[in-house]
Amino acid sequence: MRLDARIFVAGHRGLVGSALVRQLRAAGYQHLVLRTHDELDLTDARATNEFFARVRPEYVFLAAARVGGILANQQHPADFIRDNLLIQTHVIHEAWRTGVQRLLFLGSSCIYPRLAPQPMRESDLLTGPLEATNRPYALAKIAGIEMCWSYNRQHGTRFLAAMPTNLYGPGDNYNLDTSHVIPALLRKFHEARVQGAPSVTVWGSGTPRREFMFSDDMAAACLFLMQLPDARFDGLLGSDENVSGRFEPPLINIGVGHDLSIRELAQTVQRVTGYTGAVVYDTERPDGTPRKLMDVSRLQALGFVATTALEDGLRQALASADFAHAVASTA
Repeated sequence: MRLDARIFVAGHRGLVGSALVRQLRAAGYQHLVLRTHDELDLTDARATNEFFARVRPEYVFLAAARVGGILANQQHPADFIRDNLLIQTHVIHEAWRTGVQRLLFLGSSCIYPRLAPQPMRESDLLTGPLEATNRPYALAKIAGIEMCWSYNRQHGTRFLAAMPTNLYGPGDNYNLDTSHVIPALLRKFHEARVQGAPSVTVWGSGTPRREFMFSDDMAAACLFLMQLPDARFDGLLGSDENVSGRFEPPLINIGVGHDLSIRELAQTVQRVTGYTGAVVYDTERPDGTPRKLMDVSRLQALGFVATTALEDGLRQALASADFAHAVASTA
């Protein structure tokens, strides 16, 4: 990508998008196209069409999405599947229509079957039932992968789907009703320390295992992929199964390659926040998928390895303006 290329980062204010903007700016990219939801509603087909026709971005990072934790997914399943299908349908179609050179579609590790072999390889896609607690969101993201694949086959586009593992960092959502596990734990333990609470309750048994990646490492991986030479990038775009006879979607995992239990995560967050009280596990709450570890051998073979240790990343998240604002609102 030329440093003066027009690069549209869809969803630039979220956890993923804000990290992408930081990485792109640090690398010297000069012409980032950024729109808030109020400025551009990507669920609106006409608005998206007019935006692409007017701006004509050369590269697209599609990080815009409706996201949330287990509770949000359970309470609003229709919202999750509807909004995500609309966003990616409009953006992917307009990217083709206006000649975008490369598009990176960001998804989630929840696209893989609930009981997929560990670590999960790209070839595990569509090999078994999904986790029920976030199936609507996962199905929308799987549809996005298929859209990239279909447009590549029919129209010769160069659209790649990247599936990050569980992410955390500056720009995260610390609303306890809609957040993922790390921001929820950071806020719970911090507020318990400040308030002198005798205990903190963690959802579930603490036994599920999860992989976590610092958001800026994820963004660095995305930029690394989009900067690959043509031959190496095109090698990730899969094949036409009707011709090759092989199931090869345009899909690559992004992660760190190792995991820990939720209990171990809670202990780490407790240590980082300085909370000294008791930790209670509410086993009446759902655990979700037993384990989600990504196979990142393809990404590492290309030359990218994440570098931020979990405790270092957690400390950076605690020091972020987003976290300070979230806890100040309840002080």
